[in-house]
Amino acid sequence: MSSRRRTRQPHIVAVSRVIKLLANITKVLSYGFHALFPNKRFTLPERAAPWLPAKQETVIPRIIWQTNFTNKVTLPVYLNYLFNRLMAPRFEYRFMITQARQDFIKQNFDPAWLESYDKLQIGAAQADFWRLLALYQHGGVYLDIDAHAIWPLGRVVPADINELYVTTRKGELSNYFIASRPGNPNLLKLIEQVHHNIVENQLTNVFELTGPGVFIKLLDQAHVPTVSYRHACNQGSFTNEHFQYIDKKAGKWTKEQQKVSIIRQDSPKP
Repeated sequence: MSSRRRTRQPHIVAVSRVIKLLANITKVLSYGFHALFPNKRFTLPERAAPWLPAKQETVIPRIIWQTNFTNKVTLPVYLNYLFNRLMAPRFEYRFMITQARQDFIKQNFDPAWLESYDKLQIGAAQADFWRLLALYQHGGVYLDIDAHAIWPLGRVVPADINELYVTTRKGELSNYFIASRPGNPNLLKLIEQVHHNIVENQLTNVFELTGPGVFIKLLDQAHVPTVSYRHACNQGSFTNEHFQYIDKKAGKWTKEQQKVSIIRQDSPKP
């Protein structure tokens, strides 16, 4: 499939800046909210139907996938979730916590892939692997828990496209936004490379082992459809590291990998 690139779209960039401004205001106000209600958490649904019926058939299923170590989240993370629902009213929503991811892989994939997944000790690395498997099995759009659409998602992901990958400010591929049809051979290549990286156990950084580094290594941007983050999806507007990891002592994966090896050296007990 030929690459589908987006030209400069200043109207989308302008809208994204307004969204970022408003989102940052809610983020600042959330400090006050959680100071008054420090134990208040909001529940992300495991599954939620679309708000509106589908208008047409699409190659990429209208499903948003997300994951997190818990479904009990702070106000900023919940507002981020609600905003994505608003920007994708015809999309179903599916969410998995840590144990649900493991169960999903066990039920649907080769035991060797499950064994590799179980060796991962850092949640972000597990999520990296799981998102590829979920999209390969069911298709849809994956968004990081702190990521949000900046333009209606149904327009960002056209009805006739097989896959779409986001590029960063540096022009490199990332994996915080992935759209794909089920059974995508490019996803299979990424899955097999992540599995190989885990088995080989030579890399010491989540970015290279399971994350965007795998995309940069394997996918040719000249031959896959890409969209700039400026026209599709931003991160960290509604939330930040404090609100995301307030209930996780280990903190963000960038800190966790400095204290814990990414790959468990011996197989976990059944």
